[in-house]
Amino acid sequence: MKRILMVAGALLLIVGGMLPANAKADTTIDEKLGVPIVVMGANLTDAEKESVKKSLKVEENAEVEEITVDGNDLVKYIKGGNSQARMYSSAKITRQDEGKGLVINIVTPDNITQVTNEMYATAMMTAGIVDAVVEVAAPKPVTGHSALVGIYKAYEVSGETLDTERTDVANDELNLATKFAKDSGIDQDKVAELLTEIKKEIADNKPATKEEVEKIVNDQLKKLNIELSEDDRQLLIDLMDRIRNLDIDFGKLSEQLSDMATTIKEKFGEIDPGFWDKVKQFFADLFDSIKSWFK
Repeated sequence: MKRILMVAGALLLIVGGMLPANAKADTTIDEKLGVPIVVMGANLTDAEKESVKKSLKVEENAEVEEITVDGNDLVKYIKGGNSQARMYSSAKITRQDEGKGLVINIVTPDNITQVTNEMYATAMMTAGIVDAVVEVAAPKPVTGHSALVGIYKAYEVSGETLDTERTDVANDELNLATKFAKDSGIDQDKVAELLTEIKKEIADNKPATKEEVEKIVNDQLKKLNIELSEDDRQLLIDLMDRIRNLDIDFGKLSEQLSDMATTIKEKFGEIDPGFWDKVKQFFADLFDSIKSWFK
């Protein structure tokens, strides 16, 4: 038995050594793009802040800039926002070189209950935010809306200027997406697909009137086999008409979303496809050896 335990201990060391060393702390400060910005919800307790920092792996960065988002920021970026709103969802934003696109990662998925990676991505594109890795976290179940306001603030802190009309429309888009998923029972991924496809059509066909936008909306609802109430359908048409008037180029939105998985692999690395075959063979050889001891 002692011999088997010794082998088991050695086995753990060997397999650990076989794992690719991709997940390591980022100790380099990017002097061109700046350090990651961590945006904390103003209503977090000290213990909750520490929990969020752990989830966002703040300690793995050489330096970060930490800011707080509160109800006053909500009013600044969202028309009609409530300055007394409680803010819990938080985010870490790491700028990337132009053309890298968006990588969204909700690191506490059980605690962000209404907003998905794709919903954040489409709303951020509407607001004019591109080329960043955004990680979202919360210490307890929340909808996830305040993280978007925090992302807006982080961008302005880093020197960007956001159009408040665009951020307001982006917030309405996020609200509508979560409404469809919650009240209409539409799958969250299906909602994100619907918004993306409609905006692709707007970018490709450049509708000149609200009636043309309405046709695009109706066509996509039919294509994706999604049924909305008349009130919700009208809300969607009104939102997309506002987006049309913003004159945003959404032609590359779908491409960015489809490239999201690839971008994540590029940033965090992926295991060599042959790695697990090597592990499997190692175990097979080891067990054959162990069996031979008892013959």
